[in-house]
Amino acid sequence: MTESRLNRTLCLILIGVASFASLLPIVLAVMNALKTTVEISTNPLAPPRQLHWENFTSAWNNAALGPSLLHTAEVAALTIVMVCATAAPCAYVLARQRGRGFRLLTFYFMASITIPVQLYLYPLYFIFAKLGLVNSIPAVALIYTAMFSPFSIFLLRTYVVSIPYALEEASEVDGATAWQKFYYVVLPMMRPGLLTVAIIVGLNAWNEFVIAVTFLQNDSNVTAIVKFYNLTGQYSTDWGEMLAAAVIIVLPVVLAFVLLQRRFIDGMTAGAVKS
Repeated sequence: MTESRLNRTLCLILIGVASFASLLPIVLAVMNALKTTVEISTNPLAPPRQLHWENFTSAWNNAALGPSLLHTAEVAALTIVMVCATAAPCAYVLARQRGRGFRLLTFYFMASITIPVQLYLYPLYFIFAKLGLVNSIPAVALIYTAMFSPFSIFLLRTYVVSIPYALEEASEVDGATAWQKFYYVVLPMMRPGLLTVAIIVGLNAWNEFVIAVTFLQNDSNVTAIVKFYNLTGQYSTDWGEMLAAAVIIVLPVVLAFVLLQRRFIDGMTAGAVKS
């Protein structure tokens, strides 16, 4: 009994420390977004003496966050659709097919997760510039799809492996084709995994900066994270306005994750039954 209470107390302490470490940056960002630059420079940990809500208005107008947030949402939505549409059938094939070639292909997708984007940034930009695809939101979504597909395929493959093959055999008895087995039997059971992939891919596409600032150079279609970067001045920076912009950009992501956190956790654990 004593050991059980000790373990419970230790777990609560660790959870408290982790929660504090996770929430502290958000709390500091919101708190300093309501302060002036002088107050932030004097003591960033002190609460604001007066709430400066005009920082949010100034950030919204100066950074044109309204259109840029729409562009970010468009990029994230296109990326989610393309990743889910391509990763699901690819994961099904890699999970069900046997042979040396498919094992090497699976290893290739796993290894490609570790490749940093900086290695292929220049040749990719050169090719896209030749094709006239710079400053194109669908082109950026296509790059994100290539970046996030290996992880998505690897994750969805674990869901397919955990689905009993007997269900597909039963559909074969009824005369189902390979495509019908995937679409009517396997795909509905992959929905938790698809939702998890959609959340992870959407968050990464929403916050990605390097590809966005390289391939979207026109002010009419840049994403919110690029607009946030442009708020930094050459000689001085309004930190209150900049932190207000950061809060506005992060708020949709935080709300989406809070609303979908239960499904996200269920999706992350549902495919861990068999690997």
